[in-house]
Amino acid sequence: MIHSSAGEAGLRARLHVLCVALAGALASLPGTTHGAPQTFDTALPVAKGEFVIRGQLVAVRASDDPSPADRKLEVVGGGVVAGYGATSKLALFGALPTLRKTLDVAAGGQRITRRTTGIGDARVFARYTAFQRDGRGRSLRIAPILGLELPTGDDHDRDGLGRLPASLQLGSGSWDPFAGVVATYQTLAYQVDAQIGYQANTKGDDVELGDELRLDVSLQYRLWPRALVSGVPGFLYGVVEANLRHRDEDEIRGDEDPDSGGTTLFLSPGLQYVTRRWVLEAVVQLPIVQDLGGSALEDDYTVRAGFRVNF
Repeated sequence: MIHSSAGEAGLRARLHVLCVALAGALASLPGTTHGAPQTFDTALPVAKGEFVIRGQLVAVRASDDPSPADRKLEVVGGGVVAGYGATSKLALFGALPTLRKTLDVAAGGQRITRRTTGIGDARVFARYTAFQRDGRGRSLRIAPILGLELPTGDDHDRDGLGRLPASLQLGSGSWDPFAGVVATYQTLAYQVDAQIGYQANTKGDDVELGDELRLDVSLQYRLWPRALVSGVPGFLYGVVEANLRHRDEDEIRGDEDPDSGGTTLFLSPGLQYVTRRWVLEAVVQLPIVQDLGGSALEDDYTVRAGFRVNF
């Protein structure tokens, strides 16, 4: 009986190793989807000669107004990101949002609502994997990012009260380069993605938005199944992300706007269901630190929900 139990234990161990190896082999197939951050797109996985499409619905609410205007800003929209694996190391991406912005403000003893709808500024960028080290059941990749935000959104929108404020405009009217580095550490049980990026915002008409520095970290941890077995249709991941944003003050006609810029830290919990070809995902960004300039409007929350497909 002792030898029999030892033999069964050895068999179970060998079967477990085989399942892990099969899962690793499946994950390495071209077109297979993987976990990825939901609050930034630079780490989206895409294999050579394959495409990835991400669609997200986004809802933003900002109503913590320190000024007497009692402003309330709501942004509802959708975004599409498309990526292509040009080589095993080089991936090319493009992103285009569609937005509906509504600003409700107190003026002259009454509430005034102003809104605009349309496409926002597009973004194109390239990612090059400069370093990759693969081990048994794990992989580390580091890649620089270089891109450009294009002035595809309207920055001259008006309503019956005149030209809309910069916060309501769909675009910036400027060509804004950005660069950064993204790193991914992937295992069979979890994945960590981190990036640092900087966007230099140039002048568009009379307004020059402040340059932006961002730091992002994302952890995706497999909640189900707890053990790797054959026949599982997909994987459920719990997601926790942290997003730090610092933006310099805007300039209007060459003068700095004291009611702009500042630093915000978001904590972002979410879920992600991953199959071989598609992903369903949702995340909520909650501000836990907001140190903004003057009477800049503070965020309440941002909700993101969408899908991702590899083909």
